[in-house]
Amino acid sequence: MKIYVETYGCQMNEYDSAMIRSMLVSAGHSLTSDLAEADVAIVNSCTVRERAEQRVLGRLRHLRGLIGKNAALGVVGCVAQRMGEELLSEVRGLDFVVGTDRYALIPDIVEKAGRGLKCVETDQDNSEDYGDHPGPFTASLSDFVSVMRGCNNYCSYCIVPHVRGRERSVPHATVFAEVKALVRLGMRDVTLLGQNVNSYRDGPVTFAQLLGIINDVPDLKRIRFATSHPKDLSEELIDAIADLDRVCEHMHLPVQSGSNSILRRMNRSYTREDYVALIGSIRKRIPGIAVTTDVIMGFPGETDEDFHATLSLMEEIRFDSAFMFRYSVREGTSAATLDDDVPEATKIERLKTTIELQKGITTAINQELIGTQLEVLVDGPSKRDASRMFGKSRSGKTVIFECPDECAGKLIHVRVTSCSAWTLHGETEAWQKGLARPVDR
Repeated sequence: MKIYVETYGCQMNEYDSAMIRSMLVSAGHSLTSDLAEADVAIVNSCTVRERAEQRVLGRLRHLRGLIGKNAALGVVGCVAQRMGEELLSEVRGLDFVVGTDRYALIPDIVEKAGRGLKCVETDQDNSEDYGDHPGPFTASLSDFVSVMRGCNNYCSYCIVPHVRGRERSVPHATVFAEVKALVRLGMRDVTLLGQNVNSYRDGPVTFAQLLGIINDVPDLKRIRFATSHPKDLSEELIDAIADLDRVCEHMHLPVQSGSNSILRRMNRSYTREDYVALIGSIRKRIPGIAVTTDVIMGFPGETDEDFHATLSLMEEIRFDSAFMFRYSVREGTSAATLDDDVPEATKIERLKTTIELQKGITTAINQELIGTQLEVLVDGPSKRDASRMFGKSRSGKTVIFECPDECAGKLIHVRVTSCSAWTLHGETEAWQKGLARPVDR
């Protein structure tokens, strides 16, 4: 059968979709990007915010009308895990629902759906790490590898532990083998994924030690990871970032709020002062490291004073960039029992203010890079201007520049000449003169 897979949500969902495709191909199915020829359409879903969930439900209803009347339609992932059998009545014509710990059953479920059988599989298994799933069959220059699943933190606003279960780590040997396989297929930049990667533990192997193991994979150029929790970020991990040559100088460290009272209500297990001290330690050990974060506005009980505490923290830390959201209630979380007392209009206004503040900070940081030389892994032609190339710096910043097509996949030096809030522009004069030498790594 021909299978169409569509993905919503985080990097972990992108990774899971790649794994599902690999399972289906190994089972003898083929993939298609054309809905008109699909025998089965699968949506991998996100429920981290209400808007994301509603978007998935709307897309499922729309897809039912787009695919052939004899084609099967299924939803997998976090919305499937949260809503389960309820989805069959919520979306007319839905054929199967598969939760986050049941992906290994998808080849069999697809076969049943092809015979007109409906199926719901949402049992959670806190031992499933998918370490034995079929290996990758394709790879991009930059790709993802999951090193752990689930979360034990139970932040009061977060649905993730409820839909992805408890923490479990993929054996380090399995991670190493998967990274090697992807490198053979052309990957040069890997992002190691987990809801809380710095609590990774495979027997005596910590996450810092895992980075050291992956650092030895031949032909791999760069290692990134996401996401870290401030309470679990160790000196050992900071040293690993500083000392391992392929580990990039970038730390994504969600703070969520700059107010201690809100942090307590969020069950974040650290204070503003703890966070500021931690960033100080990181920057002292790794000068020039890029620090990015997540921030939530309008959490229950957030006063103007609490909100301004977040703004002042952002000004004090000067994050390179931030993912910024207004709070939405997620059924099943402990915060859902709190009075959602911040008016929606106030949430929106606070979000706008925060975005403008961060835009100014990001622009200022980028302007400080003008005239400097960055090591860039060249991805390919820019989506907005095919005559120019784009790539990522070690700190994760997007850089646009001119160079020949043959530099794609190489590490080169780019001198920054200008910037916007979200993009750096640069030049590679040596490439233009035919004299450039890729970075030796």
